[in-house]
Amino acid sequence: MKGSLTCVGLGMTLGAHISPISKSYIDNADVVFSGVSNAIVGLWLQEMHHDVRDLQQYYQQGKSRNTTYQQWVDAMLEQVRLGKNVVGAFYGHPGVFAKAPHVAIEQAKKEGFDAKMLPGISAEDCLFADLGIDPGRVGCQQYEASQFMFYRRQLDPSAYLILWQVGVAGDRTLGRFKTGSAHRQLLVELLLETYPAQHEVILYEAAVLPIDKVRQQTVTLGELAKAQVHQHTTLVIPPSEKLQQNPDMLARIEKLEADLLAQSEAATDTKAS
Repeated sequence: MKGSLTCVGLGMTLGAHISPISKSYIDNADVVFSGVSNAIVGLWLQEMHHDVRDLQQYYQQGKSRNTTYQQWVDAMLEQVRLGKNVVGAFYGHPGVFAKAPHVAIEQAKKEGFDAKMLPGISAEDCLFADLGIDPGRVGCQQYEASQFMFYRRQLDPSAYLILWQVGVAGDRTLGRFKTGSAHRQLLVELLLETYPAQHEVILYEAAVLPIDKVRQQTVTLGELAKAQVHQHTTLVIPPSEKLQQNPDMLARIEKLEADLLAQSEAATDTKAS
């Protein structure tokens, strides 16, 4: 029997966000690999399937996450090569801030196996719902916090800015579970180049268990370095400026529409005559 790999999203809140098709793949798998850290979520997975293998065991303080994720890939593909139908179950959406599913699927396809990804409700989806943000209203920029610090980015203060994994902001080792206030202060100093110190920002954490409360804590940017954050804390910075119109483009669009209207009227006159 030829093996297969399907990486599915469990959503963020236990039992509430999983799609019927993702649950079906879990039910019918030969082996399920769990990429979730919450013990209760792990027990819930074990109730759905008799053979759930925990990928969290590969994490270790000081060990590069790249090494850990490669071990995840190796563990899943080992079972695929044995001809088993394998499911990797991950928090939220399995393709959002999740390196191993992408790498595993790509490698499985190269080796000729069936491999695919099924979406799930991500932390981003929960964030937009919990905070009442429509990303299409004024626009939205999103970066991983450390990547934002390591590379030059041009920010638009008239749009939302979302920085993910702010709890490990500035970590160059990929081996820490958390960085401290000194690293966050460097992030604050970078953000102060665009935003005022008194600008209010939001520390957000989605609910993982039905009994959990959504964290939606407002602090000023100047207070951010001393605020309590976790590895899964997300920083949301609302716009500090209003949208600025582009008069040149608006004029070009107005001229284009006038020209199109004139052409349409001319074509109608020609047809009538």
